[in-house]
Amino acid sequence: MTLLIDNIGELSTQHLTEEPDATALSARGDAAGVLRDAAVVLEGERIAWVGPSSSAPAADERYDAAGRAVLPGWVDSHSHLVFAGDRTAEFEARMAGQAYAAGGIGVTMGATRAASDDELRRLLGARVAEAVAGGTTYLETKTGYGLDVENEVRSAVLAGESVDEVTYLGAHLVPGGADAEEYTDLVCGPMLEAVLPHVRWADVFCEAGAFTEEQSRRVLEACRAAGLGLRVHGNQLGPGAGVRLAAEFGAASVDHVNFLDDADVAALAATWASWAGPGSAEGAGTVATVLPACDLSTRAPLAPARRLLDAGVQIAIASNCNPGTSYTSSVGFCVTTAVLQMGLSVQEAVRAATFGGALALRRHVGQDADGKRAVGSIAVGHRADLHMLDAPSATHLAYRPGMPLTHAVWRAGRRVR
Repeated sequence: MTLLIDNIGELSTQHLTEEPDATALSARGDAAGVLRDAAVVLEGERIAWVGPSSSAPAADERYDAAGRAVLPGWVDSHSHLVFAGDRTAEFEARMAGQAYAAGGIGVTMGATRAASDDELRRLLGARVAEAVAGGTTYLETKTGYGLDVENEVRSAVLAGESVDEVTYLGAHLVPGGADAEEYTDLVCGPMLEAVLPHVRWADVFCEAGAFTEEQSRRVLEACRAAGLGLRVHGNQLGPGAGVRLAAEFGAASVDHVNFLDDADVAALAATWASWAGPGSAEGAGTVATVLPACDLSTRAPLAPARRLLDAGVQIAIASNCNPGTSYTSSVGFCVTTAVLQMGLSVQEAVRAATFGGALALRRHVGQDADGKRAVGSIAVGHRADLHMLDAPSATHLAYRPGMPLTHAVWRAGRRVR
């Protein structure tokens, strides 16, 4: 079956990689990948056609967008959705002036270990449903609240039932009472071996109170040798080695990046020197993923997204949904914050939350051997992930902050809202 969605007032394709085809793009398009009076044809889970409404081909069904704006679905490249328990007391203490520290992860670890599979599955499913209802169509999530072999594997298996990408984060925190070096050995050895069949990525929290530079290096080396893609939590609580390690190891992303010096920014920019552009998987560097909701919740300095973009670093915006520092899956809220408080334009923020997230997950181009189509942009052959706003343009995301603007969502060609 094919579906024509036409009469789109503004279509933000985020697809800037090829010369415009006369039947696909017209003078209505512009350099930001935005088309006016546009249409899209979906065929199964793929996008079959993009162009002006006046040239749209026939389809089995038609949906009239009535002048509304359409974006790619949000690509949330950083979340922590497999958990149980509540940390409102920690949040209240932080709002009263207590500084954030990584130790609260241990509270969630205890609750998560105590929860049954069915309970964790129910909680995870509800969180994914909330994210999708807000326009998120592609989700990464991490382990990291089990912190022993059995519970890390359990978290990975459960995550794989509900999300698109699973990341191993055994190196989230050293559990209370454990020896840091012995626990790092576990993360790099038996735990990694057990979780490996269930994950695509590995991450490490390189930060004071979590894992040292040397320990983080060991984790990254072991996970790279095991064939996993790499990600890093870095430079969240203060200056540190996270960004430098991410650049050195060619990590797909380094996330948080609140405290950067000139050398950090230069190291990230250098990773993009050989990139051939948005249509290429070759030479893609380390994406700097900013997490605005987390920054607000921890009262940290906002990550320098404007500075990174101006230096030539590709950025992503993600929710960091987790129980301690960012209990929201609203990427739209994060986009609004990036525009109103981080110095990004609306289209820059939308791009970071769609194409940028796809780039951070290396799902931005082509169809991989595992059969997954590109996400994060609207182009022929890409996965049919669309987010329709109840507004005529994406500008309304920042112009009307906090308003529920999601009108309809298609995920892999199926309408889910």
